[in-house]
Amino acid sequence: MVKTLLAFDYGTKNIGVATGQTIIRSASSLPGLRARDGVPDWNEIEALLKTWQPDLVLVGLPLNMDGSESELSARARKFANRTQGRFGVKVEMVDERLSSFEAKGEVMERGGSRDYRHNPVDSIAARLILEAWLERQLRLPPV
Repeated sequence: MVKTLLAFDYGTKNIGVATGQTIIRSASSLPGLRARDGVPDWNEIEALLKTWQPDLVLVGLPLNMDGSESELSARARKFANRTQGRFGVKVEMVDERLSSFEAKGEVMERGGSRDYRHNPVDSIAARLILEAWLERQLRLPPV
C-alpha cells in the first residue's frame, strides 16, 4: 500500500516538486528544482528521494488537450524512466493537463505576481498533480 508520495511537474527549465501521503490524503509543495534543457541535478533528485523515501513517485505527463502526446510528453517520460532506473523507485505517470493553468489561477486568486519567470508555479502544479492522483484513488473500487 502506497503511503508516501513524491510528485514532479517536469519542465525544461524548472521542475516542480511536491510531497504527500495517502493516510490523511494531504499534499504540499516543496521548493522547485532548476533544470538545464530538461536535465535536473540528479544529486538533488537523490537527496529528495532519500529525505522523503517515497513508496511511489508521480511524474506529470503533459498531454495535449485532445489526449495526444507532445514533445514534452516524451521528455517527461524520459525523466520518469531515468528516475526509476537510477534510483530503483516505482514511478507512475499522471495526466497533468491544465495543472499549470490551475496553478497560475491559484496564484492570481491570492493576489500573487504574474511574473512566472521569477516566481515559478511548477511546485504548485506538482501539488495539484499529486492531489489529482489522490482524488482518483478515492474513486477507484477497493482491490
